[in-house]
Amino acid sequence: MPISLGIWDRLPLSAQRKLRRLLQPAWFGGLRRTTPLSSRWGSDRGNPIDRYYIEQFLQQQRKDIHGRVLEVGNRNYTQRYGSDVEHCDVLDNNPDNPQATLLIDLENAEALPSSQYDCLVLTQVLQFVFHLRPCLEHLHRTMRSRGVLLASVPCVSRLDLAYGEGKDYWRFTASACKLLFGGVFGADQVSVYPYGNFLVSIAFLAGVATEELSQRELSVQDETFQFLVAIKAVKE
Repeated sequence: MPISLGIWDRLPLSAQRKLRRLLQPAWFGGLRRTTPLSSRWGSDRGNPIDRYYIEQFLQQQRKDIHGRVLEVGNRNYTQRYGSDVEHCDVLDNNPDNPQATLLIDLENAEALPSSQYDCLVLTQVLQFVFHLRPCLEHLHRTMRSRGVLLASVPCVSRLDLAYGEGKDYWRFTASACKLLFGGVFGADQVSVYPYGNFLVSIAFLAGVATEELSQRELSVQDETFQFLVAIKAVKE
């Protein structure tokens, strides 16, 4: 039997909350668990959701991936989205990476050469750099005039221990990225692109893959539930 509005308003707040839980119980389905469906960000179920948005962003900016390019970890995205690429260096601090051409830690990026690159590709990397401002200043220095930095950073993600325990430092918002990158490149030279929504954020934490969500669910953009931020910064 429905409760009339007058009676409902006279109930104490604690009673209203209890009644709401009884009348509209939370349904978690297969997510009522304390561990995710996948411990590998959904890569064992399909394409990780963060990669869906990263690849969408790089596809839209592919004209900027040209000339001399620097990519972190491997050259996969340069090969996939680049055009008229003269050369691609791979930056890593892991000497066991066979693709690495520059063994440099971004935490000590002063070793980067100056005025070398037309494009830098840094996807899901900067959360592992504690001293972000000096790192961005060195990245700016290593770029040629009109060079473009294409980066992505997480807003919502589990901790990644692949770089060592205690090395995953940051989660970002679009506002923070605009100020952080704008302080180095100039506010007018920075564009930020927040992606995601409530469902996407929950799904990624649970280890759900892109293929398990619909295009409609993936396409909804809710700035109050930013899941990932992509950044384009241009060196004047």
